[in-house]
Amino acid sequence: MLSAGEAGVDRGVLWVATTLTALALAVGLAWGARRLLGLPVGTRRTLAAGLLGMVVSWAVGGNIQRHNPGVFMTVTLGVALLASMTFIVVIEALVPSGSWPGTVEFVRGLRRRAARGRRYSQISRIAARHGLGPYLRGRRRADPDGRRAVLARSLRQALQEGGVTFVKLGQVLSTRRDLLPVEFVDALALLQHRVAPAPWAEVEAVLTAESGAPVCDVFAEFDPEPLAAASIAQVHRARLRSGDEVVVKIQRPGIGPIVERDLDILARLAASLDRRTAWGHALGLVELADGFAVALREELDFRIEARNTAAVLAAGSGRRDPNLVLPRLHPELSTARVLVLDRLDGVPLGTAMATLDERGVDRGGLARTLLGELLRQIMFDGVFHADPHPGNIMLLTDGRLALLDFGSVGRIDAQLRGGLQDLLLALGRADPVAMSDALLRVVTRPAELDEQRLQRALGQFMARHLSAGLAPDMAMFTDLFRLVSAFELTVAPEIAAVFRALATVEGTLTGIEPGFDIFAEARGYATAHISEQFEPGSLRDAATSELLHLLPVLRRLPRRFERLTGALEEGRLGVNVRLLADERDRRVVTSMLHQTLLTVLGATAGIMAVLLLGTEGGPRVGESVGLYQVFGYNLLVVSCVLVLRVLFTIFRAERVESRR
Repeated sequence: MLSAGEAGVDRGVLWVATTLTALALAVGLAWGARRLLGLPVGTRRTLAAGLLGMVVSWAVGGNIQRHNPGVFMTVTLGVALLASMTFIVVIEALVPSGSWPGTVEFVRGLRRRAARGRRYSQISRIAARHGLGPYLRGRRRADPDGRRAVLARSLRQALQEGGVTFVKLGQVLSTRRDLLPVEFVDALALLQHRVAPAPWAEVEAVLTAESGAPVCDVFAEFDPEPLAAASIAQVHRARLRSGDEVVVKIQRPGIGPIVERDLDILARLAASLDRRTAWGHALGLVELADGFAVALREELDFRIEARNTAAVLAAGSGRRDPNLVLPRLHPELSTARVLVLDRLDGVPLGTAMATLDERGVDRGGLARTLLGELLRQIMFDGVFHADPHPGNIMLLTDGRLALLDFGSVGRIDAQLRGGLQDLLLALGRADPVAMSDALLRVVTRPAELDEQRLQRALGQFMARHLSAGLAPDMAMFTDLFRLVSAFELTVAPEIAAVFRALATVEGTLTGIEPGFDIFAEARGYATAHISEQFEPGSLRDAATSELLHLLPVLRRLPRRFERLTGALEEGRLGVNVRLLADERDRRVVTSMLHQTLLTVLGATAGIMAVLLLGTEGGPRVGESVGLYQVFGYNLLVVSCVLVLRVLFTIFRAERVESRR
């Protein structure tokens, strides 16, 4: 007889053994379920499935084994395995892999979600205070024209109160005449975000962290009073140890997390409005929010601005108007949050506009220089300043202009540049057919487009705006955008950036020279520069270049033609077609065959299981169980396993396709 201590030890050993056995069974079931499903499954849901299978094996298998000990061991394990697989398939259908964050990410995201919730509540209160709540909830439709101005003013005030991210969004929207009515464009154009400079101690900490050394070790002199302060950064005057006079652009401390939080809220709000409101879907708010987020994140990384500055400098080397300069970059001192540029002696153009006559500056020449530089960047270089407002342009003491702040830069490829050149030439000739062809090169056309109707509409558009005696203005571009929208043509983001830049520079040019005709000057630029490509010398050079590229092909043509005619004469000419030559096509067909085979096998096993379970007689393996029933139950398990694998593959494939 065992003592109480020995009995306690035996119970402890038995508990440990039982626990280890249960864990081994759960891990085995989890591994088996994942292997049988044939696709990778997350560790957490796999282990949960294994634990569920273990519980099922004890609950169901224990009852089976009491009545038929040892006979249905395979059925018991099969039922447990089916439970594990069924759990994984159901979870995959309800909560697909990747749709829920991992444990570590979930814990880290709690604080971010709390901060986002507080910020979202603040934004909701701002929207409600300015009467925008019904529009955000999708309960208000379009307003009559008389109320648009009131709504636009409320929107501007709400964005102004929302902070830096929403002010930036409003400034971008103010240039989208292709999306918004003129009342909203005019109201949002008044958005400005004036902020007090950050304390010098915080700015110095950023500068020291980015340079890796105290400020006094990097710069010979540094003025703690900023020259200018904006919502993203502020600019200080400094002198390098080499003696060069520079300006240092430093990102405001802590601005990055604030912008990221607001962009997250903006993306969620855009997705909600796209689903719930007709106007949100019509404006393409999701794509607009995504493009805005990309642009603003680039603006927060000064390394991108440094690369943009270098790209614009390199692209215009040797062709830039001598009356326009760009500041030289100091890349060895520039980082993600600090940008060091040569200091130029001058004042912002916005400040100098009222005193241009006193300075003796030729207003018309200054405006033509600025427009010519922007058009050259767009039409020939393919990289251009996308935000040429007066704050980003400086009037130097010698009367020249300087372009600053390349945080926002547009890029267009050669094909789009050619389309823009053709579009400008077609506008100059007032040719609706040529304009239709050029327009279709720079937009995405719908599946069904009536080109003749588009040409007639463009002809009417030109009659309204390009007839003799009419002075084209920015209203012409507004009508053009409306025409593009009416025919469901999608403007590429690169082209939208071009029109934003032109709309921005139009206001700058009007401030320099009131009454400046941007369209007439652009048409003259096209005639003088773009038409140069069609002069005899340029055509001869282009033909020579193309001929040099084609020369190797031309040399091979006679031999290939002789070989082809010889094979045709001898009756040996044939066409070799390889089906499924692409590896991707073979994978698709193989996957379909596998799923079809598994489905057939599963259905066959199920039918055989039903037939065997319904068959009487045969050898007996227990008091009330025959051999046919044992085979039937096992085949039923096999059938369920195969069907679950097919279902899991289908659910996972749908998830992958939706991600694309």
